Amino acid sequence: MDGGALIGLDVGGAHLKAALFDETGTLRDLDQWPCPLWLGLDRLEQAVATVLARWGRPQRVAATMTGELADLFDDRADGVRRIAAAMRSALPAATLTIFAGPRGLVPVDSVTDCAAAVASANWYATALLTAAAGDAILLDVGSTTTDIVPLSGGGPRHAGYSDAERLDSGELVYTGVVRTPVMAVARAVPYGGGRRALMAELFATMADVHRLTGTLPADADQHATADGRDHGINASARRLLRMVGDDLEPDSLPKARRLAGHLAERQLRRIEDALDQVLSRDPMGDDLPLVGAGVGRFLVRRLAERRGSAYRDFEAHLPVAPALRERAGWFAPAVSVGWLAFDGAPHKHLCPVAGPAGAVSYSSD
Repeated sequence: MDGGALIGLDVGGAHLKAALFDETGTLRDLDQWPCPLWLGLDRLEQAVATVLARWGRPQRVAATMTGELADLFDDRADGVRRIAAAMRSALPAATLTIFAGPRGLVPVDSVTDCAAAVASANWYATALLTAAAGDAILLDVGSTTTDIVPLSGGGPRHAGYSDAERLDSGELVYTGVVRTPVMAVARAVPYGGGRRALMAELFATMADVHRLTGTLPADADQHATADGRDHGINASARRLLRMVGDDLEPDSLPKARRLAGHLAERQLRRIEDALDQVLSRDPMGDDLPLVGAGVGRFLVRRLAERRGSAYRDFEAHLPVAPALRERAGWFAPAVSVGWLAFDGAPHKHLCPVAGPAGAVSYSSD
């Protein structure tokens, strides 16, 4: 694929997600690789090298990021600058652009001048591409966080843009289906006929919970487990039972599964509470379909069924080959920023306009 191909990248703090496009703008492949940025920028360099070893060196790369939040960096602006510099070093021959939200894709050398727009803007790219299919509520449930974005009039109608603003508005929820510690989902749980406090220790993550409920997609959990053991069902049950001070016995797997079901429900309630907060700004949103993205979109499907809302997948309106559709939804920001980089893609030629509460959205030229 050397030459005219483009790669869309979503540089997270834990994963590098990538989408490969050919010269015609057709999506050809997708994948993600572990990229624990808190351990050093060399992890990003290694992940990019793995992408290039698989697909070859592209002519163009379009990237978005959330990895600037890693505590490796002094602050977000420092993270944006250093990630951009690392990308430039790893891709010296490619035309490299970075997504800056309402400012669109900017040359990598310009990110210092718009670091606040670049920081954690991947949700905005997904929202732009999704909004082309009509008014809806986008819910992207990932490994670590959940984004909730109202879409109307061809663009996002968000109340906040920065992480801080979006936390206040309910549009950013720090809960995901893989890396979130179980102790962040509940403080106490029904167990053994009583109410038992969870231990405030990183003994288990929500990946263990969703493995036990049978809903976690294969290969979704690419990081070491809390105890360094395997990703199997028994190991997940052992970790989860440790959260309530119990051990895995030959007959205790049903208890672990019951506990996992309760915790999965608690996580879903938290997401639904945030959705209700977002919808409380505009009751008309109650009638909009829910659009699911991210590796945890099985929760969005469940939420839509519970609320009697219509549901559609992020990629439903996109020309994606059947074999790629599920992963296109999992890696929506990488797909979106890649598509937005092509002439003629949805929302390629757009103008920023003022939205509700000072939000910025897009309309066609």
